[in-house]
Order: sequence, then C-alpha cells, then structure tokens
Amino acid sequence: MWSTLGFVLPSIGPMEMIIVLAIVLLIFGPGKLPDVGRALGRSINEFKGATREEPIKAEPAEVKKAEDHAADKA
Repeated sequence: MWSTLGFVLPSIGPMEMIIVLAIVLLIFGPGKLPDVGRALGRSINEFKGATREEPIKAEPAEVKKAEDHAADKA
C-alpha cells in the first residue's frame, strides 16, 4: 500500500525494540539510562502540553527534586 507520502513504514516488532534498547544501553550505559528515560519522559510531557490548550504545569517540588538528583549524579 502507498500512503500520501509515497511509501508506508513497516511496523516495529519486539525484536527491533530489543535491538534498539540494547544499542541505547551500550551507548549510555546502565548508570545514565534512568536519566535518559526521565529526560525523554519530560520531553514527551512538554510536547503533549504544547499541543493542548492548557499546558501541563509541573510542581516546583518535583522539578527541584529531579534537578538535585541530577546534580548529585554529575
């Protein structure tokens, strides 16, 4: 099937996801993986908030706690 762009992307199966996660683990290492996941989650949350009429507001205590945690690891 062809889409309006001229091609259709195949679906990502479980094996492809395992390969991607293994590569990410090799690049960032097990110590940085939680920070990468947290940053990805924040980015997704910001994107969702930007697409809504009312942006999502993070609680200052949560942001401060996350920043302190990141500073302790650095």
